[in-house]
Amino acid sequence: MKTGFRKKILFVFGLALLLALAALLAAGLGERSAAPVFAETQISAAADESETQTPVAAAEEGESDSTGWKAIAAGIAIGLAAAAGAVGMGIAIAKTNESIARQPEADGKLRSTFMLGLIFIETAIIYALVVAILIIFVL
Repeated sequence: MKTGFRKKILFVFGLALLLALAALLAAGLGERSAAPVFAETQISAAADESETQTPVAAAEEGESDSTGWKAIAAGIAIGLAAAAGAVGMGIAIAKTNESIARQPEADGKLRSTFMLGLIFIETAIIYALVVAILIIFVL
């Protein structure tokens, strides 16, 4: 019964992570398509150059707003990925220790399989970090 419950919890964490990353990607793509490529200049009636806003300055103002929200969303996504990975690692460590306690002669084989599993979990967390960083700076 406990194994089924744990699998359901891990499934829910994984699904939440996927949804968070998909929402982050959709928000980044939506903001990118909604933002104009070239910002229009604002020219005053007197045509004074000191009051004229350049396209670069207008683009920087709009970009700073969306970058902040992307950074917050990326932080949430990385937090979810790290939490799900930590839960998975905790379960793997507990089960490996139980197995070694039951069969001490299988220590080497269990330990190598355990380390390989931890490496895969860490790789998934690092991929989530890379995707979040790409969304912040590229999109």
